Amino acid sequence: MARQLDEQIAARFAVGRRLRVLDVGMGQGTQALRLARAGHRITGLEQDPKMVSVAREAVSAEPEGIRERVQIVEGDGRDTGVHFLPGSFDVVLCHGVLMYVEEPDPLLAGLARMLAPGGLLSLLVRNADALAMRPGLAGDWATALSAFDTATYTNRLGLEVRADRLERLTATLAGIGAPLHTWYGVRVFTDIAQDGTAPPVDAETLLAAEERASRTDPYRGVAALLHLCGVRG
Repeated sequence: MARQLDEQIAARFAVGRRLRVLDVGMGQGTQALRLARAGHRITGLEQDPKMVSVAREAVSAEPEGIRERVQIVEGDGRDTGVHFLPGSFDVVLCHGVLMYVEEPDPLLAGLARMLAPGGLLSLLVRNADALAMRPGLAGDWATALSAFDTATYTNRLGLEVRADRLERLTATLAGIGAPLHTWYGVRVFTDIAQDGTAPPVDAETLLAAEERASRTDPYRGVAALLHLCGVRG
């Protein structure tokens, strides 16, 4: 996904431009720090106090030049209007958040308002059209069958959460003024890998295969996650 995001940033903004980036639900700060190291100014918004502490610790371990480019704000992604003025950011990230939000449309509308004209909205969501893939490939036939008729699932943390469909999100993005520009699949071949397992010996070839599948039909349509990129008009 990082390669996909970099591709979209490079296509939309001048080389060397220092972007204003809002990372909503920044978690431990992986993407925020990666972009800060590239020279961009990052604002991370996170409501979980534990994640805020983890992110602050990660930022504190960075050199001063990177630390000063990262600001962390404790808050809910649905309240961006409380913390920031409209049009304050060139890029807004919302990765792995929508599955925890029962009604995502107000959140998405608020994120779109944060974008300057021409700004990039990057969403990472669970793919509701492929919920049967993981249990099916694992031989859990009962769960696979039930997954065809729902947009909810139990994640690896044991939480009951929701997934999104590409068609509906495409309509939502158009309605909030940040129409879909392009989309990718994420974890096409590797979704059944267990968390914490050692990387394969030939990790680069695996990544090359995933990257190719991420932008190729029909493979991207059955990816575990979807990466959608909208552009503010």
